[in-house]
Amino acid sequence: MAAARDDHTSLSYAGERISWTPCGVIADHDLECSTISVPMDQFNASNNHGGKSFSIPLIRMRGKNATQNLLLNPGGPGGSGVEFVYRRGVQLNTIVGEGFHLLSFDPRGINGSRPLASCYATPDDRRNPNFSPIRGKNVDWDASEAWAWSSNFVRACADSMGEHGAYLNTPQTAADMNDILDAVGQEDMYYWGFSYGTLLGQTYATLFPERSRRVIIDGVANQFDWYESPLDREEFEDSDKVLDGFLDECIKAGPDNCTLASLAETKEDLSTALTASLNDLRDNPVAVYVNNTAYGILDYWDLRDAIFSAMYRPPSWYELSANLASLLHGNATPAFLAYGFESPPSNDSTDALYVVSYNDGASGAAHWPNDITSTLASVSPILNLSLFSSSEYTFYFSKAAWSIPRTHSYIPKRGVKTAHPLLILSTTYDPICPLISARSANDAFEDSRLIEVKGYGHCSIAVPSMCITRHVRGFLYNGTLPEENVQCEADGKPYFVKPGQDGKTKMTAEFDDAEERRIHLAQVEMAAAEGLWPKPW
Repeated sequence: MAAARDDHTSLSYAGERISWTPCGVIADHDLECSTISVPMDQFNASNNHGGKSFSIPLIRMRGKNATQNLLLNPGGPGGSGVEFVYRRGVQLNTIVGEGFHLLSFDPRGINGSRPLASCYATPDDRRNPNFSPIRGKNVDWDASEAWAWSSNFVRACADSMGEHGAYLNTPQTAADMNDILDAVGQEDMYYWGFSYGTLLGQTYATLFPERSRRVIIDGVANQFDWYESPLDREEFEDSDKVLDGFLDECIKAGPDNCTLASLAETKEDLSTALTASLNDLRDNPVAVYVNNTAYGILDYWDLRDAIFSAMYRPPSWYELSANLASLLHGNATPAFLAYGFESPPSNDSTDALYVVSYNDGASGAAHWPNDITSTLASVSPILNLSLFSSSEYTFYFSKAAWSIPRTHSYIPKRGVKTAHPLLILSTTYDPICPLISARSANDAFEDSRLIEVKGYGHCSIAVPSMCITRHVRGFLYNGTLPEENVQCEADGKPYFVKPGQDGKTKMTAEFDDAEERRIHLAQVEMAAAEGLWPKPW
């Protein structure tokens, strides 16, 4: 339906309650932006005295034959839906097709939303070392300082956000999604949520099953642990398996495609060599000097976190293997420039992750001991679960100290019957949202179906698979679900693909059909994109 234009700056559509402003064109698709206001407390209007509210920025990439809006969430908590459409709208449009407008938003408190989820009075304070933990890497050395810092940090969060801070949680955001649907005149929820977006999707589908017509959750987190358990015992279930897969696929690829394979003949020997190098780096950080504007130290924790980040995105494995091979040969400069020479975060996405996570879950004195020794004892099962999990201790210290009261009453349920069953997507080995969590959601939602992409990486889009695209399109357009849970193969060669001269990963499979070739290229580009809002390490 054509839009009504006012001086070429205002767009309105029949059946919608809001107007839009043009905000760009990407690949011959119009982008339009708007903002809605939602009540501070969606569930108790008496708390919204004085008209207290949040502003929610919206963005829409128009499909050329669209009659419905597909709502997107990129993850987090802290991911910006507005930024996501600008960054990955073209690829998602290609995968989904022209029958849907891609509609996304900045959730309450995040990015362009106001008031902001922030634990700092000003952006400069965020970069001030007096307000940041001086150390927070090694639990054996830094725990006492991190514990003390956490008590100040949580107080700063409460003071910085005021009354609004208590209403930054996932159930409130789920209710905001209804306001978005109402604003665009759409009754039924069509949704695709990634990573944390699967928690938002599960929460929405439980609270509003009658509107949940097409809900896809992709890279699934366990909502029962998220809301009810002080510790998330599943999230690192497959983390080390992905690292094992990285080493296995490296050996299979050989030295021509995985430089690291030149150091060993088996994945076991390669694992031994890498572990020895990491252990040495733990005891002996390496000084790297490039010039007087680029120098510093590469330590164990920087490299461990870089390896973990790469586990999300198999297309980054080629570069990781080259940097690790150089390090093991005695040259730490490539690894330092790639992973150790970075600026500190300058945005509020980290604060939003903390605030929403703690407001959602079992936080504070009612669920945690109030001393460091007992808290460390409580989190030790997580810290020892994986090579990568020891970084969680500072996250849990702040969770233990959290003082903002929980204002939601949401309790996850099993046996939820939605207007149409959910489609659940996962890789076989996801480093942070394991397949076991997808199976938990599959059990919780009646008649839902789980489609597993046989491969590694975070969310189904970590590896290209035309099989996944066919299932997604069949579900969105026709409500089609497989009769039982199924597996999809990855297409082509998704691991250790050498980038071209332009630095971009090339197509890894051949398709006779031109449309399938176009979709495959979009999937490759999605897989190579930066991660979908993992936890900040």
